[in-house]
Amino acid sequence: MKIQEFYDPKTFTLTFVAYDEATHDAVVIDPVLDYEPGPSQTSTASVDAVSRFIEREALTLRYVLETHAHADHLSGSQLLKQRHGARVAIGARITEVQETFRGIFDLGPEFRADGSQFDRLLADGETLQAGSLAVRVIATPGHTPACVSYLIDDALFTGDALFIEDYGTGRCDFPRGSADDLYDSVQRLYALPDATRVFVGHDYQPGERPLRFETTIGASKRGNVQLRADTPKADYVAFRRGRDATLAAPRLLLPSVQVNVNAGVLPKPSANGVRYLNLPINLFHPTDEVGNPKPA
Repeated sequence: MKIQEFYDPKTFTLTFVAYDEATHDAVVIDPVLDYEPGPSQTSTASVDAVSRFIEREALTLRYVLETHAHADHLSGSQLLKQRHGARVAIGARITEVQETFRGIFDLGPEFRADGSQFDRLLADGETLQAGSLAVRVIATPGHTPACVSYLIDDALFTGDALFIEDYGTGRCDFPRGSADDLYDSVQRLYALPDATRVFVGHDYQPGERPLRFETTIGASKRGNVQLRADTPKADYVAFRRGRDATLAAPRLLLPSVQVNVNAGVLPKPSANGVRYLNLPINLFHPTDEVGNPKPA
């Protein structure tokens, strides 16, 4: 199996194409639909790069695999589905995320919180057959309840659960996130062989170092700056909660989650033919109608 990475520096997101050179079967993990919040405009440069690679290598795209409903970029899964005939899959607990955000975005009764927007919901421990590629699903909740990691041969795709060892792990302060759960999830990953290759969902390039997208389980267990194999759970949970309290919300949080819980499908056009995102104002720090903060 070979792996090709694609990096979106605007959102620090890594997309991967994993493929079998002999059979040309492929999966794409965590594709990006570009979005500029100022003009509220999508574009397709990131997905186009992935499509060009698929076409150049004559690959058959079997699945687009989402590690979770992302809060920092819109998913490009539907474009890849349309262009290449792939199916879109995500962890089965996406229904919990959908139920949470249906209320936050007032999506209404017509929005189904049953995961049916996706082609396949994946259970912990199952093996998804993508042509000749066998994809093992490992539930890794904590960043969100629906997070999963994917193990293909000796390559582990961790999404926002586990990053390069000099950066750490994902944040856990989104609705229904849990530092306790993420600690347990990472310990599950650390039970894999030390030589297992780890491909991360983001690289924030601490200290302005060059891009890194690959590490190993062994290197993470020994040197992850937030969570080593011997880090006590209480220490990690206290650290994670303290750090998360200082973090700003992701720049594309509200548009990303609203689209991604709908499997990357943009909102339907209104009567005037225009598509609208339904973005709450002052969600995290409520105000009155003129902007005065409401008492806590």
